[in-house]
Amino acid sequence: MPVIEASHDYTVNAESIWGLLVDFGNIEAWWPTSGPVRIARVELEGKGVGMVRHIFNEGMPAPVSERLDGLDEDSLTWQLSIVGERPAGLLQYQATGTLAPLPRGGCRMAYRGEFEAAPGREEEAREFLKGAYALMFDGLEQATRR
Repeated sequence: MPVIEASHDYTVNAESIWGLLVDFGNIEAWWPTSGPVRIARVELEGKGVGMVRHIFNEGMPAPVSERLDGLDEDSLTWQLSIVGERPAGLLQYQATGTLAPLPRGGCRMAYRGEFEAAPGREEEAREFLKGAYALMFDGLEQATRR
């Protein structure tokens, strides 16, 4: 299965970023409000690990539905999957994120996604995911400055 990895360094401590991420249903608190992908609304299904957030983005025909598969406060690690109708030719997707303190302060988010794409659409899926990661990093960065 193809893998995509990215990381981002923040000047705030890991707990500041963690606090935003563990409120899984409240992605609107940190997702960028301007840019190519804007959230119109979010609908929630369930609570805690196993919950699904259905993210309805402006101009997209179907929501991106993300299921929270795991949350480990001790290691500051979380996992999620895209379920239901998937964008950009994705057939399967699961991501793992980890926060770790940096020696001189701040923290690093490491993010790793494994995916399967429809034949001939792997590059489209990869570019979609890279764009989503960049938006996630940017949104979290902006949220920590408020």
